[in-house]
Amino acid sequence: MTIDAGQVTLEVQQGIGTVTFSHPRGNSLPGALLRSLAATIEEAGQRDDVRVVRLQSSGTGPFCAGASFDELVAIENADQGLAFFSGFMHVILAMKRCPKFIVTRVHGKAAGGAVGLIAASDYCIAHVSGAVRLSELAIGIGPFVVGPPIQHKIGLAHYTAMSVDFDWRDAAWAHRVGLYASVAESIGELDTVVDGLCRKLAASHPAAMAKLKQVFWEGTDHWDSLLVERAGMSGSLVLSDFTRKAIAAFGK
Repeated sequence: MTIDAGQVTLEVQQGIGTVTFSHPRGNSLPGALLRSLAATIEEAGQRDDVRVVRLQSSGTGPFCAGASFDELVAIENADQGLAFFSGFMHVILAMKRCPKFIVTRVHGKAAGGAVGLIAASDYCIAHVSGAVRLSELAIGIGPFVVGPPIQHKIGLAHYTAMSVDFDWRDAAWAHRVGLYASVAESIGELDTVVDGLCRKLAASHPAAMAKLKQVFWEGTDHWDSLLVERAGMSGSLVLSDFTRKAIAAFGK
């Protein structure tokens, strides 16, 4: 599906459902593209011919620059703010609810909401260029919606540190704290490892994987309401004079 110059596709081969998203602005994710991504992940999870989901973005630049900055600056009221920040919520919930393992391939930098997608994956393999950053505080808000999956994956201390200093952290750091399961030195190695794991999982017992995924995500049943609350936090902050000035300065 092509949306506003971005695209989300699903290709199924030998039990592997490859979901690819792309956008000309650093694989950023505007609202319409996020909705399509959530729907595509849900579709892949329901298909009998898909036994494992491979999530990736296109190109050789950033893995994902996060949410659309253009849409962020256009928010005019609380309802628009809630809708904007709910975009990643829908993708995170779709990933968590998907009964298939989601293996994510990260080939470059990941900022803001992209770190939430990585954390919501069941297994993530990255290229050495896959630095991560939670930059939300720099524009006067916070990584509220993506916080629960990040905290669930790497713990409160590391999530706190990422949120407070909003610095780039390299792939080696992300590997050490458990955000990445492994890091590849070359794109060829990255694809070899991702392809090999996906083939292995496609040949594994679907029911066993589904039950194991339930174990992975124990204690997250309250996220349906929690993430809405978190989206509301950002949605209200983005309307403040402080945040609007921070956004304007950040964009220069």
